[in-house]
Amino acid sequence: MKKVLVTDPITSSGFAILKEAGLDVLDFSKALKDEWMAVLPDVNGWVIRSGTKPDENALNIATQLEVIGRAGVGVDNIDIPVATRNGVVVMNTPDVNTTSAAEHTIGMILASSRNISQAHQDLNKGEWNRHQWVGTELNGKTLGIVGCGKIGREVLSRASAFGMKILGYDPYFTQEHFNPDQIKMVDLDTLTRKSDFITLHVPLVDETKNLFNLDKFKLMKNSARIINVARGGIVNEKDLAEALNKNLIAGAAIDVFENEPIGSDHPLLNITNCVLTPHLGASTEEAKEGVSGAVCRQVRDYLLKGKMTNALNMPIKDMDKMKEILPHLNMAELLGNMHAQLLSSPTKKVMIECHGAMDEIKAISLAFLKGLIENRVSGRLNYINVESRARDFGIETEVLYQTGKTDFPNLLVTKVQCDDEVIRLDGSVFGDGKLRLVNIFGHEIDIVPKGTILLVKNKDVPGVIGKVGTLLSQHHINIGAYVLSETGEEKAFGVIRVSDSVSQEVIQELASLDEIERVQQIVCQISAESL
Repeated sequence: MKKVLVTDPITSSGFAILKEAGLDVLDFSKALKDEWMAVLPDVNGWVIRSGTKPDENALNIATQLEVIGRAGVGVDNIDIPVATRNGVVVMNTPDVNTTSAAEHTIGMILASSRNISQAHQDLNKGEWNRHQWVGTELNGKTLGIVGCGKIGREVLSRASAFGMKILGYDPYFTQEHFNPDQIKMVDLDTLTRKSDFITLHVPLVDETKNLFNLDKFKLMKNSARIINVARGGIVNEKDLAEALNKNLIAGAAIDVFENEPIGSDHPLLNITNCVLTPHLGASTEEAKEGVSGAVCRQVRDYLLKGKMTNALNMPIKDMDKMKEILPHLNMAELLGNMHAQLLSSPTKKVMIECHGAMDEIKAISLAFLKGLIENRVSGRLNYINVESRARDFGIETEVLYQTGKTDFPNLLVTKVQCDDEVIRLDGSVFGDGKLRLVNIFGHEIDIVPKGTILLVKNKDVPGVIGKVGTLLSQHHINIGAYVLSETGEEKAFGVIRVSDSVSQEVIQELASLDEIERVQQIVCQISAESL
């Protein structure tokens, strides 16, 4: 029974989804880190929110871990490069809390513009400072939206209802993606200078770390306010405190912080014109229910069915397409495995050419690399980490899609360069979904890659086939196919498919025949339904 560890609070319906699927659920949502670290080596799935940080140490301990499910959008608390290297799928639930985050953003804009928090605190102290807390209307003001994805667009819709003018900035979208009557796309500095309110809806990555610092605050209007309901670290908190204390900007509303929970000495505490909330953007009953159910279904489906939804570190996004091209992937993995058996020195470079129907070059290259290095790698190897592991071996990969005509409707040409030679193997998938080897070492061949294959280079003289057949029969080895290709220079190249693997002693006997120059053996490791 597969085990799923839960280390942050999720709803009871989320737990039910996992348990009803027959998974062993370990509820450590209220436990200390040392407690759940102790069970990590045995778990297959891990459900978290923002409170858990799967770091390098934790991920290396979790040797059985297959998937991390993040209930929510942000994944900056997860060491994704280490998860990827370990072959662990990282999933999130990007769409479920969109409405909650957008509504909280509007709430923060209103709280900041109308001084709601400050006025409330005065009343609690018995003070009536009506004239001190004069606010500003949203109608006619300019809202700058940094990040125009799903949440940014929901904020746009709601802010427009207040009569706000909207500026947008997003490096991945241009004005062509939006109605110019609703939003005007500008560069970031222009947005910063012209906006009365700036709201952030971008992920925390290297490019957005400290995106808004003291230099940016100095560009803002003195009457402007900044809102961050996205991720902590996008706003430099010390610089923001300085900008607020020096009245460089009129106010801020911050829901997320670089380190959570914040300490009593945090620079933004007790600043009059700063509204703070403890990461409430997705904290609604609807969002909690939604993300809990979504992430538990995703983890369940991956562990039990291999289905990926919202996988962030999977290099191939269209999993349905993967199923359609499965014979092509099998062909690529088989060729990689065959190369691995033929190599006599370390691999330097892999060159892959895809022709015709083999146009999913990314998936095909991953399948080939998997076959090439799987016997050299300890631990899990899959499409998630195979590129990283290949780089560990110093393997350079070049992948091309060629549109020129070939003798086959689809063709995969693979070349592996090592110290002293370049080995070429070509494969094709025939119309019935059957795999074929069509070129070995530059020799045109047509043979089903099944079972054990002997590659024989010999002198092109009479009697060779008879001698080889006789020797193999003496060792009770049946020949399923014997395909010949002339090489020129009075040489011939033969591909022999035999019933069983051939011992090294028999290989040496074959090589000792006067007419034989070289004998190599390959075991075709591929599932029977692909042959």
